[in-house]
Amino acid sequence: MKRSCGILLPISSLPSPYGIGTLGKAAYDFIDFLSSAGQGLWQMLPVGPTSYGNSPYQSFSTYAGNPYYIDLDMLVDDGLLLSSELEGIDWGSNSSSVDYGKIYANRFEILKKAADRGFKRDSAELGRFLSDNRSWLFDYALFMALKRHFGMKAWFEWPDENIRLHQPKAVDEYAELLHEDITLFEYIQFLFYRQWNALHGYALKKGIKIIGDLPIYVALDSADVWSCPECFLLDENNVPVEVAGVPPDCFSKDGQLWGNPLYDYEAMRRDGYGWWIRRIDGASKLYDIVRIDHFRGFESFWAVPFGAKTAKEGHWVKGPSMDLVGRLTSWFSNLSFIAEDLGLLTPEVYELLKESGLPGMKVLEFAFDPNEPSNYLPHKYSPNCVCYVGTHDNAPVMAWLNEASRDELRFAERYLGLNDTEGFGWGMIRGGMSSVASVFIAQMQDYLGLGSEARMNIPGTKSGNWQWRLTDGQLTSELAAKIAGLSKMYGRCANIGADN
Repeated sequence: MKRSCGILLPISSLPSPYGIGTLGKAAYDFIDFLSSAGQGLWQMLPVGPTSYGNSPYQSFSTYAGNPYYIDLDMLVDDGLLLSSELEGIDWGSNSSSVDYGKIYANRFEILKKAADRGFKRDSAELGRFLSDNRSWLFDYALFMALKRHFGMKAWFEWPDENIRLHQPKAVDEYAELLHEDITLFEYIQFLFYRQWNALHGYALKKGIKIIGDLPIYVALDSADVWSCPECFLLDENNVPVEVAGVPPDCFSKDGQLWGNPLYDYEAMRRDGYGWWIRRIDGASKLYDIVRIDHFRGFESFWAVPFGAKTAKEGHWVKGPSMDLVGRLTSWFSNLSFIAEDLGLLTPEVYELLKESGLPGMKVLEFAFDPNEPSNYLPHKYSPNCVCYVGTHDNAPVMAWLNEASRDELRFAERYLGLNDTEGFGWGMIRGGMSSVASVFIAQMQDYLGLGSEARMNIPGTKSGNWQWRLTDGQLTSELAAKIAGLSKMYGRCANIGADN
């Protein structure tokens, strides 16, 4: 990738009057801000529909878009809603935080009104959308309709064994029984993709490419696992044999038990990894660049027996390595990839990264342990990498300032020449911006100088995450000019205000 820079900001973190960021005006305004700031990249978190816990990394579908992100004002403009229908709804009282419970309680009722008005009007366009996405859309819509039918229980708790096991006869029967809900969820995806495609087109016109995040695993409670159990390590009752996690380390004595089902790579290999090819094809319709989360899992992965209390009971299993990675990069030669190669790295993982040719990641917040020279120090970079101040899993830099050890901070101050006049956060940004890394990314929180109140996620915790939002007025022309000046100084500045 060419020398460039961008900002990490989830869609959910955009301001809006409806409790959560959407694909509406604030998203277009943010693209304008990126352009004015000399940025060429907008990195976001996964945009799929979220489940319990609201993590974008645990989605009901690897293909579907989050219904929460459909902009309601745009539906009014399109004649699908009345402005009066949006009055008096409680979307949450805090404009800087997402109240997922209130959004869940109210959003689908509103989208149902839009669908009732638009389904017949948009029938021709909708028919083309259904045809273009037939490989996943019906299964997803039926899956969501079934979840509503069974009180939102996970699919492996559905009382009807035949549909739980995705038996064809049961699929046909429930497709007829739940036809109304199926068409609702299909139309909701039609609305999402129509708004997404318009926004994406605007971004490209302004010279902004979108980096999307692709979790290496999919959620157990997802249409992906329910509709394609043969691709996963499940027993004859479609119960996982082993699940994903990471081993104990200095951050967690029990490791992390993620609970995602593991892939049956032997079965996938027999059909040329068709499931993965379809998945990346779906991502290519959303993003210009795909960041593969937990890339090291392609080399080897931590498998934990299903039902284990902690990840300590797991063991390493060899992954498909270049047999899969090489197919994906060659099949999608026009799509750029970033390998999230953080965590426990071995010589084999380094070799896989090298052989793949993909850029890995460097995180400045990990760089300044004075007792152990780090590969995240900028003087050790090669151009083929992406430098971050911190990711969504890290504290904003001004919070890290209060959390890091005194020795780390002293090392960072000496290494980067940090000073009070410039400011600690801006000095860290300068350190990454000036590096040889081809791409530099900072969280929006870091440019705003926000602290722990704006942290997006604390790994290993189940509540209080994914909630931070921008508020109106935080993105100023003065801030854009300051970012643009730094980007230009270090040769990363995109064409400011590009229209094509």
